[in-house]
Amino acid sequence: DDKDRPIFYTAWLEEEDIKGTMSDKEDEGESHQPTGPVENAWAIKVPEFKKGDMKSHLMEKSSFSVMFPKYREKYIKECWALLNNHFNEYGLKADLDLIEGIMTVATTRKTWDPYIILKARDVIKLLGRSVPIEQAVKVLKDDCTHEVVKIRGMVRNKDRFVKRRQRLIGANGTTLKALELLTGCYVLIQGGTVSAIGPHKGVQQVVQVVKETMKNVHPVYLLKTLMIKRELMKDPNLKNESWSRFIPSFTSKNVPRKKPKVTKRKKPYTPFPPEPTERKIDKEMEEGKFFVDQEAARKKPKKHQITEEKRKEVQEKQNAKRAKAFVAPIEPKFGADQPKGTNTEVDVEALKKKVKKKAQKKKA
Repeated sequence: DDKDRPIFYTAWLEEEDIKGTMSDKEDEGESHQPTGPVENAWAIKVPEFKKGDMKSHLMEKSSFSVMFPKYREKYIKECWALLNNHFNEYGLKADLDLIEGIMTVATTRKTWDPYIILKARDVIKLLGRSVPIEQAVKVLKDDCTHEVVKIRGMVRNKDRFVKRRQRLIGANGTTLKALELLTGCYVLIQGGTVSAIGPHKGVQQVVQVVKETMKNVHPVYLLKTLMIKRELMKDPNLKNESWSRFIPSFTSKNVPRKKPKVTKRKKPYTPFPPEPTERKIDKEMEEGKFFVDQEAARKKPKKHQITEEKRKEVQEKQNAKRAKAFVAPIEPKFGADQPKGTNTEVDVEALKKKVKKKAQKKKA
């Protein structure tokens, strides 16, 4: 019974079935695989694993879960139906948990490729790393692979890391576009990682360029090398020759710094703190000048005292002059306290005549 068999035994049986089907194809003459050592492994065509090559279904269920950031939730939600259509072709089941932020992919009894679950795991991992679904789904094919290079830990200094990452992108993304055209891969730089999707050899070249760029080698030199190799591959006469004479070698130059004109010699290290600087009075006391000056000041004539007294007198006069501005003036007094001889009576008749004259003038 299949249920009583151990897992490793069933896996071995499946492997034997796959080998048997491949050997049948070889006997039929569909594909010829070399048996001895191979000079160029890239030239060998890998046989395609088709539906029906695995005769029995998988005995155990396998599943993988990947978390995704909050800012990717909207995009993943929109493209999830399309992703399910791709997974259904291989008999896979995918679940999306928006509350926890987790994508899960699992095998079913309809899964006909035992390795497809690992490729599906890579697809949801790339989706969480801001790769569009059109590019991420390419990983499901046999002739396509991917690589995620973590570049954040390659450079310690943050400013230097940002500059080298920008150098890899280039002005308006031209360097990145040139790298994609030369390698035939899709490259995405997101935060501290670089994701590459494409053929095996192209991804290998992208990883090499990224690592060399983060080691302070300009990507223009690396792209130039790739272009030369691409042209040399077209020439059949140079197939068995060394290409080192055609490829330019770029050595890093350590330009020495200009030495400063005035060089300060380092003092020998001492664990004790430096001695306090001597005061001016201490120096005078050491030389004896301080006591001489004190004696001269004591024997000074009284002329200095006279000038001090004069200075005080001038200061007092100045203060008195300034205080005059703040003295209130004497105000005139009215009423009973007025001096004698002043007439306080009002001539009423004269006042009436004056008012009448003004009224007549107005009427005229």
